[in-house]
Amino acid sequence: MFRGRSTAAAQAPLVTAGALLLALTLAACAPAGSARPSASSGPSGTGGASAPTTAAPAPQLVPGGTADENLPLFRAVTERVWGSEQRESGRAYIDALAAAGFDRGAMQVTEDRSTVDNPAESIQFSVRWGDASCLVGQVGPSTGDPVTAVLPQLDGGACLVGKTAPVGP
Repeated sequence: MFRGRSTAAAQAPLVTAGALLLALTLAACAPAGSARPSASSGPSGTGGASAPTTAAPAPQLVPGGTADENLPLFRAVTERVWGSEQRESGRAYIDALAAAGFDRGAMQVTEDRSTVDNPAESIQFSVRWGDASCLVGQVGPSTGDPVTAVLPQLDGGACLVGKTAPVGP
């Protein structure tokens, strides 16, 4: 019996050290900024003013630029339409891109309705840029958040595979 008590007494510091190590490990996993005030909050209780913020300039069309240089505007237009009531209309993306200055004649869009007249699971649209690149967007319930990318043109200068919907004026 004495022998069991001495073993338990000898193990107590190890158990305590293990618990302390576990606590320190868990504390190290906590988000670093969770206990710090945000950069915009003033001193506690003083109602201090936050630093002025400057909004990033809105993306602009770069007519002589590359597809990569025009991707920010393409993305912004896509996200704006996706956030609207017209998010399921392929024509809305084409019209918004044309209004932003993209060449309607260089655009393609897939159908936004299925063959049984249900909303499409995804809509793809594109703008051919130069001789080698395409700005391509994809939206829809199966996509989640809008996806935009610069991709190479297909043989023949098209950007999308398969049958596309009329873009028209």
